[in-house]
Amino acid sequence: MRAMARSPDNTANGNSQTRDSSRHKRADDAKSLVMTAIGELIDGGKAEWSRTTTGEIELHLLTGEVFLLGELSVTRLA
Repeated sequence: MRAMARSPDNTANGNSQTRDSSRHKRADDAKSLVMTAIGELIDGGKAEWSRTTTGEIELHLLTGEVFLLGELSVTRLA
């Protein structure tokens, strides 16, 4: 049976705050990369985006797929 490695629990010495800010930075970096790729699709004429009446952003690819761009997620609608 293999043992699973676990991260050390550093909450007692304040390192949990550092881990949280590091995780937040990685999430921001990932979101930036996704938004850059979406922008390239739009600039290249391969997609269009629009705002719904509720203020959400829909991304329509010319191949027919439709995505809802949320603050923390991307959901395929069609």
